[in-house]
Amino acid sequence: MSIDKPSGQEEEYFARQEFERKKRLVEERERGLKEEERKRLKELHSMRCPKCGMELIEIDYGGMKIDKCTSCAGVWLDAGELDHVVKAGAGFLGNFLKVFKS
Repeated sequence: MSIDKPSGQEEEYFARQEFERKKRLVEERERGLKEEERKRLKELHSMRCPKCGMELIEIDYGGMKIDKCTSCAGVWLDAGELDHVVKAGAGFLGNFLKVFKS
C-alpha cells in the first residue's frame, strides 16, 4: 500500500486554510482588546469635561438633560440635544444655534 504525497496545489490549499484560520483567531483577539480598551477609556472619561477634564454634572434645563462642568462652567450637549434647543429657542438664540446644525 503506497501513500501518495500531497501535490503542490494540495499543500498550498491546506497552508492557505491554516493561514486563514490563524488570521481569524488574531482578528478575534484584537476585537476583544479593542473592546477592553474602549471600556477603559469610557471609565476614565465618562462625565468628564472635554475642555478641562473636571467632573460634569447632569442638570435639567427646559425639560432636557444637559451636562455642565463643575469647574469651567462649560455646557455640553449629547446627540440630538442641539436639535431640541434649536426647536425650543426663539429669536437670536434660535437663529444663532441654527448655524451649528448641519
